[in-house]
Amino acid sequence: MSETTHDGSVAVTTPPSPDEGLTAAQLAAKYGLTVSGARPSLVEYVRQLWGRRHFILAFSQAKLTAQYSQAKLGQLWQVATPLLNALVYYLIFGLILNAGRGMPRDVYIPFLVTGVFVFTFTQSSVMAGVRAISGNLGLVRALHFPRASLPISFALQQLQQLLFSMIVLFAVALAFGSYPDPSWLLIVPVLVLQFLFNTGLALVVARMGAKTPDLAQLMPFVMRTWMYASGVMFSIPIMLQDKPAWIADVLQWNPAALYMDLMRFALIDGYGSQNLPPHVWAVALGWAVLVAVGGFVYFWKAEERYGRG
Repeated sequence: MSETTHDGSVAVTTPPSPDEGLTAAQLAAKYGLTVSGARPSLVEYVRQLWGRRHFILAFSQAKLTAQYSQAKLGQLWQVATPLLNALVYYLIFGLILNAGRGMPRDVYIPFLVTGVFVFTFTQSSVMAGVRAISGNLGLVRALHFPRASLPISFALQQLQQLLFSMIVLFAVALAFGSYPDPSWLLIVPVLVLQFLFNTGLALVVARMGAKTPDLAQLMPFVMRTWMYASGVMFSIPIMLQDKPAWIADVLQWNPAALYMDLMRFALIDGYGSQNLPPHVWAVALGWAVLVAVGGFVYFWKAEERYGRG
């Protein structure tokens, strides 16, 4: 646009911008711009995670391989660590404190080893999950991907480690007279339910740990307390038979105790259904679904804040 001035010269003026007067939000909508790192819808988030399924699996396998890469025995420590823990617990609780009273020796030893292996699965998932974001900030800030991939991959890593350790668990069961029968098929649904529970718990602590990194220092004390309250080393009904019934009920209904007892019931011939609380499968399923879905939604709600600040 031009116009002639009073002295005969031509002045050129800039035409008004078509975007003049528009707010930032209106400009973004006009040109199809979105906030970088904005949280997608829940359905879209699930779709993105499914698209990263190969990354989740590969990342968990890489972490599993690297975990003991500097040790001479390598991956054997995946089995040796919980087995040594079980040996220590047997010496202290089984022999000295007689925590296995009410159970014959050929039941108590696989009972203890199963408890240690199964609880270690949950414990390791939580400990890895609490550092999933805070311990991988370089990756979180450098690449755009659904952040839930990290705690899920860590839970998957611990599942793979447990599956490797199950070889030893089967050997212990066989050594003490528990032979394969149809009840061993129950091991599969037990592991599926516990994996769902562990994954949801890992997602919860991952969000909490991203905001408060010091939580990683507190978590070992929380897990140790949970272990002693879950009957890893002793039978809850037998040990608390002289205490108010509600105490044993509360401890038996906690999810760690449920998954351990279900695995013991499936694996050990002398550990019958009388050791399980009523409606145990329904409660185990309820815990798995509640924590998995609730943990996923809880983590997703803070998606845009991970790696910021």
